[in-house]
Amino acid sequence: MSQVPQVKIPATYMRGGTSKGVFFRLEDLPERAQIPGPARDNLLLRVIGSPDPYGKQTDGMGGATSSTSKTVILSKSTQPDHDVDYLFGQVSIDKPFVDWSGNCGNLTAAVGAFAISSGYVEKDRLPENGTGSGTVIVRIWQANIRKTIIAKVPVTNGEVQETGDFELDGVTFPAAEVQVEFIDPADGEGAMFPTGNLVDDLEVPGVGTLKATMINAGIPTVFINADAVGYNGTELQDAINGNPEALVMFETIRAYGALKMGLIQNIEEAAARQHTPKVAFVAPPAGYSASSGKAIAIDDIDLVVRALSMGKLHHAMMGTAAVAIATAAAIPGTLVNLAAGGGDRTSVTFGHPSGTLQVGAEAKEVDGQWTAKKAIMSRSARVLMEGWVRIPGDSF
Repeated sequence: MSQVPQVKIPATYMRGGTSKGVFFRLEDLPERAQIPGPARDNLLLRVIGSPDPYGKQTDGMGGATSSTSKTVILSKSTQPDHDVDYLFGQVSIDKPFVDWSGNCGNLTAAVGAFAISSGYVEKDRLPENGTGSGTVIVRIWQANIRKTIIAKVPVTNGEVQETGDFELDGVTFPAAEVQVEFIDPADGEGAMFPTGNLVDDLEVPGVGTLKATMINAGIPTVFINADAVGYNGTELQDAINGNPEALVMFETIRAYGALKMGLIQNIEEAAARQHTPKVAFVAPPAGYSASSGKAIAIDDIDLVVRALSMGKLHHAMMGTAAVAIATAAAIPGTLVNLAAGGGDRTSVTFGHPSGTLQVGAEAKEVDGQWTAKKAIMSRSARVLMEGWVRIPGDSF
């Protein structure tokens, strides 16, 4: 039996949007975990409590959902005109791997606040030398996808303002509003539509041939029509997550979408790339009762969207997927745009399991290729706990 003492690592537990994660400063990690590799991955797995065959993450900081099995590593930016480098690791719950293939848009709202509190933003950029109130623009380099994100963080008397009256469906209590701008949100270096088409015929063994919009914006996402797979788009979590056959179907769609998008070279690789792409289904607006009991009227929304993350229907909407929704909605002819009624639009309000969300995007066609200038949404963030996490010294 191992009797190696535990080690203490400075960490902060934060909520950002509808997600929670453990935040680290790169310089606070043990030296062998400051570089990418098995030591870093094993450390984060042990912090979160994975892999856990029970699916509970009881012996770690994770909350046994994709929204709460997250880690963030921040450092002073290596990029010109940026304040902080943001690296996101999605930790698998029941398997021994950390997925570094994409961003977390929800936690981005917390990155700006953490950057200010950690001293990554110069004090002379704070309002009135730390005595007044205002908004600080934090320039974030998203290291996973190599993109710029701008967070507008409220600051009062030199400290991040976390309390306020901004309400976000999927989060119980109000907080201060943080506006997040995703600059040039097409994910990675490739085309926004990797197949070259706004709508493809996606052949999925055991399911059939589905119309699909596959887009790299915010995060690679495969959109399908809800009615094509027997749903209406107003489903809540239990309707999907309580149906093993449905989960297998959506995972199969996701895997073949990843192959079609060129994200993997063979279908077997999808199992080790759970974070991307996302799969989502859309439908025209319809009234329904959200998971909180809140009534969502048909006139409140432009369309309904449900998205899966790490193999389960998300309780609200991933921030990066919201960017994909907004970008696809701004481009006439995509399935998202058609579900919203078609035509030109620069913003969209969609219904998700916890309520509604408005997000904007600017897209334009240049030489036959669609590009997105930016996508904008509002989120909130709050420190839940700060201090140290402890893990056995021989676990990484």
